[in-house]
Amino acid sequence: QVQLVESGGGLVQPGGSLNLSCVASVNIFSPYTMAWYRQAPGKQRELVASITGGRTLYADSVSGRFTISRDANTVYLQMKNLKLEDTAVYYCNVQTRVVWWGQGTQVTVSS
Repeated sequence: QVQLVESGGGLVQPGGSLNLSCVASVNIFSPYTMAWYRQAPGKQRELVASITGGRTLYADSVSGRFTISRDANTVYLQMKNLKLEDTAVYYCNVQTRVVWWGQGTQVTVSS
């Protein structure tokens, strides 16, 4: 069983930055995908960014502002130039033979 613990969420003004981290209880083999999803109130959960080996994928809405990276057991999301519409609960996701989810961390962008 893989446990995922996110951290780094909080309240930030528009244009600000936040860095999210998600630590897994075990090392995640590089070919397995690690990702960040988010869910805003009243909306479906959506993919923000993923990383598989060295390949990254970003939602159009965050491309150029967010950067995903990883090491042996942690996935990071560096978020810059945050916008009001980035407000959501951000979830860490790991895809092995089973899909694992973290408990989520709130990101609020507000002036």
